Amino acid sequence: MITLRLDPKLEQTINNAAKDLGLTKSELIRKSIDAYLGKLAKATAWSAGEDLFGKYSSGQGNLSSDRKEIVKDKIRAKRK
Repeated sequence: MITLRLDPKLEQTINNAAKDLGLTKSELIRKSIDAYLGKLAKATAWSAGEDLFGKYSSGQGNLSSDRKEIVKDKIRAKRK
């Protein structure tokens, strides 16, 4: 069991949100903490920069995800 102190404004926000969602305050807080920790666990270097990798200089946004196919295509082109 955990006891914590909240400032009155945050406590009122939690009260209102729980009421609107039809949840108890405890249930809302448990779900919120679980969702937050789930996001922390899933954060990786790849997910943080996925939209940036392989995008600049070449103009192609798929260099990181499609690298094997791109290399195969270049090798095939050299052999022709």
